[in-house]
Amino acid sequence: MPKFANDPKRTTWLSTPKDTDFPIQNIPFGVFLTRDDIITIGTRIGDYAIDLGALHQLGYFEGVALTDDIFLQDTLNDFIADGRKTWRAVRNRIAKIFDAENAELRDNADHRKTVLFTMDEIEMQLPVLIGDYTDFYASIEHATNVGTMFRGKENALMPNWLHLPVAYHGRSSSIIPSGIPIHRPQGQKLPAGAENPIFGPSRLVDFELEMAFITTAANTMGEPIPIEEAEEHIFGLVLMNDWSARDIQKWEYQPLGPFLAKNFATSISPWIVTLDALEPFRTESPKPKKELLPYLQFNGKKSFDINLEVAIQPKGKKETVVCHSNFKYMYWNMSQQLAHHTVNGCPVNSGDLLGSGTISGKTPDSYGSMLELTWRGEKPLKLNEGGDRKFVEDHDTIILRGFSKNKDVRIGFGEVSTKLLPVYKR
Repeated sequence: MPKFANDPKRTTWLSTPKDTDFPIQNIPFGVFLTRDDIITIGTRIGDYAIDLGALHQLGYFEGVALTDDIFLQDTLNDFIADGRKTWRAVRNRIAKIFDAENAELRDNADHRKTVLFTMDEIEMQLPVLIGDYTDFYASIEHATNVGTMFRGKENALMPNWLHLPVAYHGRSSSIIPSGIPIHRPQGQKLPAGAENPIFGPSRLVDFELEMAFITTAANTMGEPIPIEEAEEHIFGLVLMNDWSARDIQKWEYQPLGPFLAKNFATSISPWIVTLDALEPFRTESPKPKKELLPYLQFNGKKSFDINLEVAIQPKGKKETVVCHSNFKYMYWNMSQQLAHHTVNGCPVNSGDLLGSGTISGKTPDSYGSMLELTWRGEKPLKLNEGGDRKFVEDHDTIILRGFSKNKDVRIGFGEVSTKLLPVYKR
C-alpha cells in the first residue's frame, strides 16, 4: 500500500527546489498556525505547507474513512490513534491530489489559495501532545565513549548494556519544537576537589544528536507488544536534540539517573516523517555481541539509513558543522526499544515520544555530543570563523539536520534549530 505514495517516478504540479527534503514521496505530518491565526494539521511538499483541514472540508478526502474534525485539531494525537491503515490511505490520497497529472486542485485557483501556504506564512507548532517521554541509551559507540571517560576502558559498558536497551523516563513538559530558544540551566555542581556542592549556571551545556519515534495507542495495560508487531505502532520519526548540563548531571545522577541536567529542554523537528516514507532506506542493524533473550530477537531489516549532522552557529557568524553521523549506527533498534518498553505490560499511548539516545559512530567526527567531540573539553573544536568550543556557549544556535537519499529520491526531516540564551533573569 505505501508503494503508491512512495513511487519514485511521481512528480508534482507544485514547484519544488532541487534536493528538497520534502518531495511528493515524503508527505510528512505536522501542525502549524496559518496566516489567519488558525491552527491546523498539515503536510509539506517542497516549500509549501498544505492545510489538510481545509483540504478535507473541500471534499478532497471523499471515500477515505475520516471524521469531519480529524484535521481541525491542534495536535496529531487522534489522527495517529486511527492507526496505520488510515495514515496510509491519507498519504496515498495526498500523493494523488498533488500528482503532476491531476488537475482537480491544480486548476482550481480558489481552492489552492485556501489550501496552500508558503513556509514564511506559517508558524510550526509541537506536532503532538506528548503524554510520556522515554529516552534510550542505545548507541554502543556513545555508551562506550562516555563509560571510558568516567570508568575506564575496561568497564566502559555496564553489565546490563548488551542485554537490554537501557532507558529513563524524561520530562514531556519541556519538549519544544524547532525555533524556540532556551535558557542556560542552573543547578547544583560539585567543583573539582570540593566536598560540598555550589549552586549556579551550568558551565557544561551540551547537545545530544538523537532521533525519536512517536507511537500510536498500542496496547492495554499488562499487554506486551511483540517485537514483530512493534512497527505497526510507530507513526514516524523526528530529529531530537536532548539538551544536557554535564556538570549538573555528574553530581546528581547517582543513584537514580538524570534529573535537572536533562529536563530543562528537549528540542524536536516539527515535521513527523512516517516509517512508510522511509521504507526505501531500510538497512541491517548491527549484529548483537551477545545472544539476546527471545523477546528482543528479530528478523529482517529494522534500521534505517538516515544521514545526520550537527552545526554550531555563534551569534552573527556562519555555522560550523561539527558532526556527521547516521541513524543506522544504533545498536538497539526501534522495534527492540518498543518491545522492551512494554514487555512488563507498560501501556504506550498515541503521541508518546521515545528518543534513541545520543547517536555516535566509530570515528571522532561522528560523535553525537560535545562531551565526546571535545573529549570532556580536552580537545576544543575549531570554528570556521575563528574561536573554538569546549561546550555550548550563550547565544550559540545548535542545528540538527537529517535526510535519507538513494539514486531515486531524497526524504528529509528539515532541521531542528535552537538558540541557547543566558540564564533566565526576572
